[in-house]
Amino acid sequence: MKRRRPGQEERVQAEQAQVQMRAEPVRVGSGRIWSVRRGVLRSGTGRGRGYLRRRPGYAVLAALLVAAVGSGCAAGTDSRTATGAGQGAKALAGQPGGPAGNAGAAGTRAAQAEKARLAQAARAVAAKKWGLASTPLAAPVPPAVKPHITTRKGFEVEGGDDSLPPVFTTVPTDKKIVFLTMDDGDDKDPELLRMMSDLNIPYSAFLSDYLVSDDYGYFKDAQSRGVTLNNHTLNHRYLPGLSYGEQKQEICDQQDIIEKQYGERPRLFRPPYGNYNGDTLRIAKSCGITAVPLWSEEAFPDHMEWREEDQDLHPGDIILTHFRGKKDWKGSMPDLVRAVMKVVTDKGYAVARLEDYV
Repeated sequence: MKRRRPGQEERVQAEQAQVQMRAEPVRVGSGRIWSVRRGVLRSGTGRGRGYLRRRPGYAVLAALLVAAVGSGCAAGTDSRTATGAGQGAKALAGQPGGPAGNAGAAGTRAAQAEKARLAQAARAVAAKKWGLASTPLAAPVPPAVKPHITTRKGFEVEGGDDSLPPVFTTVPTDKKIVFLTMDDGDDKDPELLRMMSDLNIPYSAFLSDYLVSDDYGYFKDAQSRGVTLNNHTLNHRYLPGLSYGEQKQEICDQQDIIEKQYGERPRLFRPPYGNYNGDTLRIAKSCGITAVPLWSEEAFPDHMEWREEDQDLHPGDIILTHFRGKKDWKGSMPDLVRAVMKVVTDKGYAVARLEDYV
């Protein structure tokens, strides 16, 4: 029996699919942060390459993505399968009208495993396309019940109690996962959206309206790709220095704008610079906020900054970065993703979706 060389099967699939993908020019982006409760401004710089070149692996990526989607349909994991398969379609085991028994369940598990294998193969091709040092690891299936989250010790407010939204830097979990979050909304790089979609890396956005309002459509596109849009105030002001009424305007008006523009009212809120007081949390709660995730690490295109003394990742850590441009970082948003994913992957972690756990 003739054996195929490594990679030949994928190329055959790609040729059969007759799909071609092409890269587009990379634009540049950056970020800046105040350290929590210290008022020390830190920034980072990095340089990136200008353009990505077309590679033959794009066709392989497209074929693998098609195969992964097809496998998912075959597995019946989507609720639309039973009703959207067309007339005369045979129901799968475990579905209404389908055969019963452990064999059906085993078949579904096998199909799910195959879907995961194909998805990871597609991610490997995408990692090469976008110049990552290695393929990002796949996150485990989210828990059926979200973990109970409480305010981190030392982050309490005077007069606060368990009724206020918890303030935390890490999500309770024993899995080697971290969560990627991006703040502000200044740099709107379309390459970032394409890159994160190709790599299937989840991230959460915390938006300030004064930076977003010139192009709400960019974040509508991000939302359509699975990004959850959260509250980072109207104008990114230092909240503890504002009156109750001014804080309410900053927080609640931003809730209203996000709901109007994107159809969903945020549950998560991050105060600018990580600074807040009792009024901040009480106002946030009154506007529909249920949790206040801060961060454990901050990522820049050329380095990481760490909250903990061991300067390492921990299960459930929240990583902060920013939508920033060339004027700040001299490095692109794709450069930033390449840098942070090298750290995450080299340490054996996968990126999970924050809203699946909070």
